[in-house]
This record gives sequence, structure tokens and C-alpha cells, in this order.
Amino acid sequence: MAEITAAMVKQLRDETQLPMMECKKALNEAGGDMEAAKQALRESGKKFMGKRQDRSTDEGRIGVYASVGDAVGAMIELQCESAPVANNAEFIQLANDLAKQLATGPGAASAEELWAQPSPSRSGMTLEDQRDEIQNKIREVFRLARLERFDAPSGGFVHMAKIGVLMEVEGGDDELAKEVCLHVAAMNPRAVTKEDLDQADVEKERELQKERARQEGKPENIIEKMIEGRMRNFYAEHVLEEQPFVKDESQTVGKVAQAGGMKLKKFIRWQLGETTADEKSDSTAA
Repeated sequence: MAEITAAMVKQLRDETQLPMMECKKALNEAGGDMEAAKQALRESGKKFMGKRQDRSTDEGRIGVYASVGDAVGAMIELQCESAPVANNAEFIQLANDLAKQLATGPGAASAEELWAQPSPSRSGMTLEDQRDEIQNKIREVFRLARLERFDAPSGGFVHMAKIGVLMEVEGGDDELAKEVCLHVAAMNPRAVTKEDLDQADVEKERELQKERARQEGKPENIIEKMIEGRMRNFYAEHVLEEQPFVKDESQTVGKVAQAGGMKLKKFIRWQLGETTADEKSDSTAA
């Protein structure tokens, strides 16, 4: 049996960031084989984390990978237990790798499918291997809560890791697409165009404005003309193309996109912690 030296233990400790005694035990059991010891530590860590899956994961980050030129786009939500871990460099890399692989790989219908795919940044490792290695160091549960992919020219933006936007477009470039996604993150529109709004909501608002006009004593023969003006405010609040652009309120987002040769098709906007399909905004242009 190979002698287990202090240098070997230190090397394994440096590479895995696990306690010295765990590293020494793993090396002893592996007969001094460094790679076998690493694998044993990964397996023991996986079993340990398997017992903690009921823990709440209220923190995390949203990852986005999008390209207009390459016609790909993806967004994921990776959850963890604490804010410090959400800002850990390795956790950030994992979130980015998940989004990139989802966008540029074969696609995935579930978290399990995506975890099984290769890591873009760690040669020879799957995303699951990458996750397990980080979890083994940090000892927090990670949960891939949501994933979405667009097989089309796309833009993306993430605000403070908590709000993510993925948008399908035609034309334009990455920078313009990102700027529009930034606007969506800030202003939270319901739909891309007026036609995309739920027409029941539109009619409800129209009737509400009519009733307000009547209460103000406006004559019936001019109420319809007044309502059109008031509905413009409603559309400017809820419709992406009608909203004043956050970086230049003298122009609407629609005009900004048009000037850049871009057509806005659909978007999703996620906020960390939302986990149901009903909580995301998915709007499609006519």
C-alpha cells in the first residue's frame, strides 16, 4: 500500500477544498490513488447532499445566454440556500454554463436532461459532475428550478442576478436586443404588441374608462373619442412596443427597435423564486 504523505493530503485538500481528515481517509481507502480518492469524495458528497434535498432554496441566480447572429437563446434559474453562495464565483460559472449549454447544445426538456450534458467550461465533466464538485465543497443544495430555450435570434439580460429576460427577435444586433431586454426587466410589460394583450383585459379597461368619463359628466357623444386617448396611456403602461424607452423616453421601444432594424417577437421575464408557468410573461407578436 502506498504511503499517504502530508503533501498528498494537502494536494487533495487544495483541489477539493474538503477537510483534511476527509481527504486523508479517502486517500487511505484508495491506496494513495489521487483520482480514485477524488471520485470517492464526490460520491460520498453526493450521498450526503441527497439527504438534504428537503432544504429550502430561496436564493440563487438567473443565467442567460443569447445571440442574434447565432440564432440561439436560453435562460435558466439556479437556486441555492444562501445569498453568499449565490455570489460565489463557481456557482456563477455553473449558472452561466447551464445557460450556454442549453442554448448551444441539443436542448433539454428537463433539468435531469441538462445536468447530464457536457460542461462548456470543464472539459471531460458533465454539468452534474461540476455541480456535485461545488456542492461537495459548499454543502448547500442547488436546484435547477426552470429552463427555457429559443431556437431563434435572441437577446438576453439579467439584473442583479434576480430578474432575467430572454427575447426572440428578427434583425438587429446583440447590443440592441440586450437594451430592449434591459427595458423589459425594468418596466415589466405584459405583451409585445397591443394585439398580444388579453382582449378581455383590454375591454375591461375600456369599460372602466367609459364609466369614469360618465361619472365626470362627459357627454356620451364624445366619450368614445376620449376613451381612445385614455387607452393610449393603458397601452403605454402594459405594451412593450408602446412604452417609452427607459434610456430615452422621447421614443417608444417600438420606434427604437424599428430604427435598429429589429422586430420584437416574444419574451419571457423571470424573477428569482417564481416557479410556475403562470408567473412568467410569455408574449407572442401577431
